[in-house]
Amino acid sequence: MSKGNLTRRGVLKTGAVAGAGLALPTYLSAQESGFTNAPTGSTVTLGFNVPQSGPYADEGADELRAYELAVEHLNGEGDGGMLNTFSSKALQGSGILGKKVEYVTGDTQTKSDAARASAKSMIEKDGAVMITGGSSSGVAVAVQALCQEAGVIFMAGLTHSNDTTGKDKRANGFRHFFNSYMSGAALAPVLAANYGTDRKAYHLTADYNWGYTTEEAVKSSTEAMGWETVGTVLTPLTQTDFSSYITPVLQSDADVLVLNHYGGNMVNSLTNAVQFGLRDRVVNGKNFEIVVPLYSRLMAKGAGANVKGIFGSTNWHWSLQDEGSKQFVQSFGTKYGFPPSQAAHTCYVQALLYADAVERAGSFQPCAVVEALEGFEFDGMGNGPTLYRAEDHQCFKDVLVVKGKENPTSEFDLLEIVEVTPVDQVTYAPDHPQFAGGALGSCNNGA
Repeated sequence: MSKGNLTRRGVLKTGAVAGAGLALPTYLSAQESGFTNAPTGSTVTLGFNVPQSGPYADEGADELRAYELAVEHLNGEGDGGMLNTFSSKALQGSGILGKKVEYVTGDTQTKSDAARASAKSMIEKDGAVMITGGSSSGVAVAVQALCQEAGVIFMAGLTHSNDTTGKDKRANGFRHFFNSYMSGAALAPVLAANYGTDRKAYHLTADYNWGYTTEEAVKSSTEAMGWETVGTVLTPLTQTDFSSYITPVLQSDADVLVLNHYGGNMVNSLTNAVQFGLRDRVVNGKNFEIVVPLYSRLMAKGAGANVKGIFGSTNWHWSLQDEGSKQFVQSFGTKYGFPPSQAAHTCYVQALLYADAVERAGSFQPCAVVEALEGFEFDGMGNGPTLYRAEDHQCFKDVLVVKGKENPTSEFDLLEIVEVTPVDQVTYAPDHPQFAGGALGSCNNGA
């Protein structure tokens, strides 16, 4: 697949012409169909918009693997995956409302403008009735706004910023992944128990909306338990060498470094921190510690031995032993030869949740799908009982606190779950200050 270009996959549409150019199908206008890209033939097209290049490309590759697996299961191929464990039994492996699922893909490049452009093309040229994906909250917010304007559903992929279901929430958008507030609420008690309540923290933070809200969430939760924040510095998303940012940490009286970085950024900043000897330092009579608020197995693999003993949080982990997780790990492992990441998990689940909502609504019409998802409670998808809250379209479920494993048994066995934080501990009011501003608004059918 050529990066940056849309590629059609799945069930080939009849009438497509090979040779000089691709004959794109003609879709009814919103006025004729009642909503944007109403599927009229035997297939329905979904748009998978993931980072195939840029600092989050590893997550994007795993997201795309998960979407391909989800399409197989929706179309009745393979072992059925989580269709076997999902508490809703609306999906039967016969496509969506009897239509075979096909898909197009785009490269977000981990850039908001590029992500909007690829999503726009999938909607306008390829007839995608739903857009999903992304591994950046900047991308998620931009594409969610576009989908709201266009009148299609957006099922967010990996996006952790409070803003996605906070000030930038939209009626046509839904998030399964947890958020910054939840990470702070889950991590604080574990950090207090292991490192004490008298600590001085220095934050290095990715300079975009995810970084801002994660820094705010971790600061507020740790300061509430007694920690002092002695420094906060923003770092460019394009940064690869963080050496110049580590030196000021050494010159401060901080005894904890919080890396509000993700993907390749976190791998590089953690590597630099270890190279500078931070983990061997004793400051204020305490061993110096590093915290990574948002973890993934892919990041742990990239950072290698440097992650040992470092705490963080995650949305899901392949070692979970509930029936849904075991089924997904088995299906994904059989197809690809290794366990899925949390990015893969949330994207797979979002694809199934959309399809299930369409089945339960009996329609692809966006407002009907919104109504089916709002307040929807489900289980069997790997996170325990889960609620899609109507007020902000945020999923509420248990959150995992993990740390780098001291003695991994394989290249995939890098994180261990130290706490399953119950959903009640990470639940907040829809008008919580960290989510202030913005309004969900009304769903848009595009007509």
